[in-house]
Amino acid sequence: MSFLAFLIALIVGVTIHEFSHAFVANLLGDKTPKIDGRLSLNPIRHMDLLGTLALFIFHIGWGKPVIINDRNFKKPIRDSALTAIAGPISNLATAFLIALPLKYLSFGANFDWLLEILNSIFTLSIVLAVFNLIPLPPFDGSKILALFIPSRYQYQYQEFMQKGVVYVLLLLLFDAYVLKAIFHGSLISRFISLVYDFIATFIYTNT
Repeated sequence: MSFLAFLIALIVGVTIHEFSHAFVANLLGDKTPKIDGRLSLNPIRHMDLLGTLALFIFHIGWGKPVIINDRNFKKPIRDSALTAIAGPISNLATAFLIALPLKYLSFGANFDWLLEILNSIFTLSIVLAVFNLIPLPPFDGSKILALFIPSRYQYQYQEFMQKGVVYVLLLLLFDAYVLKAIFHGSLISRFISLVYDFIATFIYTNT
């Protein structure tokens, strides 16, 4: 994957992902993303510097978080989870759409560049979906997991979500420099590769 193809795929994947959060939040009654200018397909509004750097270094990343005010939702925990899952679902939907031309169209030598870009979008869309379903902050999976946390522990869980990103970054560093040395490879990358292969095969089989 060339740098240019990767960059285009990153912009497409993150923009669609974050726009979907904003769109669903707005649909469920929270106008905060719209006020913040996030109800937009302008990539600049959705790129996060730290998340982009993490994707380059650790092959795991995220976009600029869409700020929501769950007090505007009728059912805050449920609607926050629906807003969160919209991002990964949009990435998987993108992968399904991209799989159609990849599977059914023939690309001549003059269009190798287009094939590379489409392959990159397909791959990165799945990777973004998988990583964002990890049930740890700042990933969407942490908000989805909140649906299953008993109400008496919700306050503690919300506190963890506010500070948990530090622990995730430490985990990434531990995996990249300690576990990688012990197991001759990143365990996180191996896990993601297994899940990616399963999803990619499923998509190609069902398009």
